[in-house]
Amino acid sequence: MRFLATFLFLALLVFGVWSFQAAESLGMWLPPHVSSFGPDIDGLFYLILWMVTFFFVLTEAVLIYCVWRFSKKDPSKAQFSHGNHKLELLWTGVPALMLLVIAFAQMGTWADMRFESRFPEGEPIAIAWASQFDWRFQYPGADGKLGTMDDFEVAHDFVVPVGEDVKFILRSRDVIHSFSVPQFRLKQDAMPGMAIPVWFRVEPENKRGESNVGDYELICMELCGWGHYKMAGMVRVLPRAEYDAWVLDQQARFLSNGIEE
Repeated sequence: MRFLATFLFLALLVFGVWSFQAAESLGMWLPPHVSSFGPDIDGLFYLILWMVTFFFVLTEAVLIYCVWRFSKKDPSKAQFSHGNHKLELLWTGVPALMLLVIAFAQMGTWADMRFESRFPEGEPIAIAWASQFDWRFQYPGADGKLGTMDDFEVAHDFVVPVGEDVKFILRSRDVIHSFSVPQFRLKQDAMPGMAIPVWFRVEPENKRGESNVGDYELICMELCGWGHYKMAGMVRVLPRAEYDAWVLDQQARFLSNGIEE
C-alpha cells in the first residue's frame, strides 16, 4: 500500500510540474500579450505561479515522507497533543508574508491600470456600451466631442489605433457585463448606472518583431444571461492613417443617412 501511495503522489507531482512546463507548447497557456500592461501582468502571474509551485512540490514531498514514516504499526499507546504553537505561527506567518509580497508587488501595476490620476492625458475616443447580448461603440462625430448629435455608433467592432494610448468609457445598458481582451491582459466589469474609464495601449510590435496590427477577440467574462455565450465582439487595431480613414468613412455614412451618392 505504501508503494502504491508513493507512486500516486509522485505521479501527481510529475504530471503537475510537466503540465505547466508543456502547456505553452501544447497551446494551453496564456496568449501572447500585445499591450503595455502585458509584461507587468505576466510578471505578477509568474510570481504567484512560482510560489504555488514551490509549496505544491513541498506538500507532495511531505506527504510521501509521512506515508513511509507513519504507516508502520506501532504497539505503543498514542499520546495526546494540544498542538504546536511554533508550527501554527509558522504556517500562519509564511502565507501572510507571501500575501503581503503579492499585495505590494501589484500596487504599481494596479494603480497604472485603474487610477484615473495615472491615466494618460487626452479625451476618451469612444463609449463602449454593453447590453444583452452585444457590444456597441459610440464615437464622436466631426465636432470631436462625445455625447453630441453627430456621434456615430458601431456594432461589434471596437476600432483603435496601434501604438497610442486608447481611453474609453465603459457602460452597461442593463446588467453587469465584463469587457475582456486576453491579449491585452485587460478585464473590467461594466456596471449599470456607472461610467467607468478604461485605457490601454497596443504596442506596435511584439517581442519577435512582428506587427500587432490585427483583430483581437472581445469577450464578456461575466455571466449576463441566457445569451452570454454569444456576447462576443472584436477589437480591430489599425495604423493611425487607416484608423483616421475609417473614422471619416463612418462619419460620412452616418451623415448620409443610408443614401448613396
